[in-house]
Amino acid sequence: MARINHKKLIAMIAPLGLVGGMALSLQGVADNHNRYAIDASKGVVKNGAGECWITRGGIMEKLEACGDIMMAPDSDGDGVTDDKDRCPGTPRGAPVDATGCPLDTDGDGVPDYLDVCPGTPAGAKVDDKGCEIKMMKPQKVVIDNILLFDFDSAELKGGAAGVLDSSYAKFKGNDAVKSVTITGHTDSIGSEAYNQGLSERRANAVRDYLISQGADGSKLMSRGAGESMPAYTNETEAGRSMNRRVEFSVMMK
Repeated sequence: MARINHKKLIAMIAPLGLVGGMALSLQGVADNHNRYAIDASKGVVKNGAGECWITRGGIMEKLEACGDIMMAPDSDGDGVTDDKDRCPGTPRGAPVDATGCPLDTDGDGVPDYLDVCPGTPAGAKVDDKGCEIKMMKPQKVVIDNILLFDFDSAELKGGAAGVLDSSYAKFKGNDAVKSVTITGHTDSIGSEAYNQGLSERRANAVRDYLISQGADGSKLMSRGAGESMPAYTNETEAGRSMNRRVEFSVMMK
């Protein structure tokens, strides 16, 4: 099929008196695609065919009628106009909800556009990148006070040194150790006030010994729990003897 160019078409239809109408029609097509007027004050785009378009969040929407249309400003360009934006100043391109606030899909407090670890479990503690912070549980070492002290005494027994040395050996000089809490406990014989003081004196005696053997005193803390935290029943002699104990709670970095 032979092609007829624009000029030839006009030459053919000129005798029919259709040149003007056809030229106007072709010009209208050109306007439709190439001649857009942008009213910056209203945020409206109007083309040569008289159609009006408005930009909402980067998407062009055709308006039913033009008229005097005013577009509410959207200062941060997130698609939510300033009058509805509860989070002004959102970084351009960040996904937002209907109120203009950055999405936080996993609810960890770090918005999606900053979240390096999306999908963290609910309630998990995270860092500023949205990655879960693994909380290390303290390692617990329990030493029966029968091996450390005589009944109702805070003075270390002769054989206590070897017990403490072997118990503390794997932590001594270890740079990965953040802190060690030494807690003294007693059974329920005696008053609460007396047992509280006895447990503190026993914990301090253990701390002093470890420091004398080269342990870092800045990492050692001592406390007494008295009779408040029994591990066994206080109704039997066997239970009471097990409650007379010292514990190391070792926190690693």
